[in-house]
Amino acid sequence: MADPRGFLKTGREVASRRPVDERLHDWNEVYPEGAGRALLPIITEQAGRCMDCGIPFCHQGCPLGNIIPEWNDLVWRDDWEGAIERLHATNNFPEFTGRLCPAPCETACVLGINQDPVTIKNVEVSIADRAWDTGLVRPQPPEWLSGKTVAVIGSGPAGLAAAQQLTRAGHTVAVYERADKPGGLLRYGIPEFKMEKKHLDRRIDQMRREGTVFRSGVDVGGDVTGPQLIDRFDAVVLAMGATVARDLPITGRELGGIHQAMEFLPQSNRASLGQAPTPDGSDQITATGKHVVIIGGGDTGADCLGTSHRQQAASVTQLEIMPQPGEDRPAGQPWPTYPMLFRVSSAHEEGGERMYSVSTQEFLGDESGHVRALRLVDVEMKDGRFAEVEGSEREIPAELVLFAMGFTGPEQDGVVAQLGVDLDDRGNIVRDLAYMSSQPGVFVAGDAGRGQSLIVWAIAEGRAAAAAVDTYLTGSTTLPSPIKPTERPLVV
Repeated sequence: MADPRGFLKTGREVASRRPVDERLHDWNEVYPEGAGRALLPIITEQAGRCMDCGIPFCHQGCPLGNIIPEWNDLVWRDDWEGAIERLHATNNFPEFTGRLCPAPCETACVLGINQDPVTIKNVEVSIADRAWDTGLVRPQPPEWLSGKTVAVIGSGPAGLAAAQQLTRAGHTVAVYERADKPGGLLRYGIPEFKMEKKHLDRRIDQMRREGTVFRSGVDVGGDVTGPQLIDRFDAVVLAMGATVARDLPITGRELGGIHQAMEFLPQSNRASLGQAPTPDGSDQITATGKHVVIIGGGDTGADCLGTSHRQQAASVTQLEIMPQPGEDRPAGQPWPTYPMLFRVSSAHEEGGERMYSVSTQEFLGDESGHVRALRLVDVEMKDGRFAEVEGSEREIPAELVLFAMGFTGPEQDGVVAQLGVDLDDRGNIVRDLAYMSSQPGVFVAGDAGRGQSLIVWAIAEGRAAAAAVDTYLTGSTTLPSPIKPTERPLVV
């Protein structure tokens, strides 16, 4: 364990973010010099708060099975090389999860029963960033090649994790990505102020040095068909995510200025990186000078909020149909479950209005066919269903409306249809306990089979699917397999 009395002597402390009026004028991460470096002055004491709890429920809270008490102890003892070794044993990309994961491990922390939990996520990102800064992260090419080939479709966290594990096992791996650069939503969905893309680029470079081949700008299902993949490769891993966005087909949906979040965010990301916002040269969707309404109160909505602030929107309003959560753990969501709490992200600190228990009835347009306002109504829960509150109708100005209501599953045309894989009643690709679809040799990892979920689940499934593929190709595996597809977390 770490400091035996650490949790008695030291309270929970996280790094301070840059001032709002400073960070709104750039796209850099909200922490000074990045999340990991910002935490170094306080990280030893924070790691020392990890207690000898006997049964560390943080293991259960983390789908990756991160060995959290061990690397907390190693940080407290100033053994950073040992800490990154323990961290990489279960997590290929801790610099991603340390920035983007909502940290279900912390809500499962035993210390969190009656105190503030250990800052697990902060310790994790500090270990990862320090390891990169000191040269402790190096390529790990395989000692020999198996002669087997694998195609990974999609370069998000599930695809990257599967590809890195399979490459290190000695297989020849090609990762297909339809965007111009690999990374999936990590590159063009996550804003720069949450994770600067240099962190992604250096992992991609590490994977290339290990032998993974990236084929960007390839539309699998168009440029390369499903049958061609089956002919060329010994196994195929479908890790294209759940990219079909949920829509809101109400009156006025056809008006101009109404877009999905994933139309808006990738363009902004490209522009913030100095790239052309749109590959075809069309006009960028921007929030500059507009009244922006974001429908959806989750992380994607917060990403749209922070992006709109940086584009100098006139106002930003975020709508959520659910009631506002409380600040304390609800009685029906006891420890160690992941509770629904009122959380304030860095984007929420920067301004904007959050409205709860509201439903959009209609989009109202101007004479030019562009959205000008939303008609809202308050709702309340009655008999398990939302009911409108009589007399609560009102309009709010809206010149740009962004849908951030989540995703319903993978795209079902293209390669999914060409391969003829079975789908479940939610539109996700069916797979067995070995991550194999209904087609032999075709495996599924991440949101494409699970449905929309967390980055830690994507990486965990990518690692587990890689072990299943290795077993399929060679008859056995030494790769770790942290989870089965049927498992569901207690915390999310």
